[in-house]
Amino acid sequence: MRLGIRLQLLFALGALLVLAFVPLFFAVANLTRATMVGARASSARAIGRAIAGHVAAARASRSAPELSPLLEAQLGPDGASAIGVYDAAGALVDRAGEPEVAAALPASLEAGAEVLRAVRTARGGALLVVVPEHARDAAPRAEAAPDTARAEAARARPPQVGSVAVLVPTDPSTVPSAPLVRIVALYTGVVALALLVFAYIAMTRLVVRPVDALSQAARRVAGGARDLEAPRAGARELAELGASLAHMTGRLRADEESLRAKIAEVERYAADLKSAQERLVGSERLASVGRLAAGLAHEIGNPIAAILGFQELLLAGGLTPDEEREFLERMKRETERIHKILRDLLDFARPAARGAGDAGEEPSGSVAEALADVVSLVSPQKAFRAVELVRDVAPDVPPVQLSHGRLVQVLLNLLLNAADAVPRAGGRVWVRASRAAGGGARIEVEDNGPGIAEAVRETLFEPFITTKEVGEGTGLGLAVCRGLVEAAGGAIGVEAGAEGGARFVVQLPGAAG
Repeated sequence: MRLGIRLQLLFALGALLVLAFVPLFFAVANLTRATMVGARASSARAIGRAIAGHVAAARASRSAPELSPLLEAQLGPDGASAIGVYDAAGALVDRAGEPEVAAALPASLEAGAEVLRAVRTARGGALLVVVPEHARDAAPRAEAAPDTARAEAARARPPQVGSVAVLVPTDPSTVPSAPLVRIVALYTGVVALALLVFAYIAMTRLVVRPVDALSQAARRVAGGARDLEAPRAGARELAELGASLAHMTGRLRADEESLRAKIAEVERYAADLKSAQERLVGSERLASVGRLAAGLAHEIGNPIAAILGFQELLLAGGLTPDEEREFLERMKRETERIHKILRDLLDFARPAARGAGDAGEEPSGSVAEALADVVSLVSPQKAFRAVELVRDVAPDVPPVQLSHGRLVQVLLNLLLNAADAVPRAGGRVWVRASRAAGGGARIEVEDNGPGIAEAVRETLFEPFITTKEVGEGTGLGLAVCRGLVEAAGGAIGVEAGAEGGARFVVQLPGAAG
């Protein structure tokens, strides 16, 4: 689950406040404790000096038994924790306080030396204050005593010279800094919480609500609304963003309308183009039928006219038996010519399904065997006597999905056309067969003749289209080859040869295993 921008910013601000206020809190707490400890030490120093001075003054006018109650009276939680009285030699004479605390008093002191140092007691830290007392200080105090008898007794005793040591506790636990530290912590927490609440409210009003309103407006546009109603509240940048999105939405709507209009126009043009294409296909079909009818009429009309002429001569009579036999033979040849044209036309119109041959013939054929049969057929013919025939059949050519008879028919038509195209002197025809890249066989029949003109290359495989002279070809051979090859699932085409002639390429699929 991804957090929103508001919670992410609050977490970031909270982390920043923690980084800022926690060190500040500890610094303030430590400074408070150090300040109060210092003040406590100064206060302990002053208390120690006052108590030492008071005890020294009382010591000049009181005896040792009278001094002990005074020492006990000076002890207290806010005052001294232990008091020691030393003689002129620095030896401890008397002390007051709890034994474990008073044990921290030194057993002896340097005579006449004032001491101010920190010590450790069983109850914690303390400040040791030693105030020396001199003989010149005792006489004035004795004279100042209000009791005349006591003054006389004091003057009768020899002056007492020594020191007074006072232990004043300075342990941090005795310093009341905890309330102040708690106040600082409370203040820091309240300020941090107030900042977070203020940031939450400010981000909600200035950022989150305008962004939510902008998101809802975008969803309405996605649902079909025409315009984006951008919110005007919030920061200036968000208002500008909303205005930019509204402008972009308007531009997108305008582009959408323009695109719809263009699509409708393209669809209209496509419909017109399809209609024109259908009319063109129909026209091409009619033109093909017209060319087929014209070619058929031309190819059959001449033999029929010759047969009619011969029949009229025979009916007129007056011919010798030899002439009648000659006319009958001519009529037979013309009739056979008509029969061949019709047979080739039927082969083109109804090629065997998938290239199958006659009944009992294998549906697949070998290219090498078919080519060998074709070569044996064309070699004795006059057209191939002056033509060099080059064969190049790869040993790995697989059987193809075309019967042997149909394959011989295709190769025979291509070789006869190549022989008719090459020159009588120096004519050469190449026949190549190899395994196709995708399987099957690739057969090439190339010649060094003049090649195929661009004007007839597109219609070369249509019926009655020929480049030969009138009477030398019917134009059905290539059409029959195309029908047989395509019926077997292959393809036939023509391209320019390496020596300027024509190269016919036949692609045939391999025979099914």
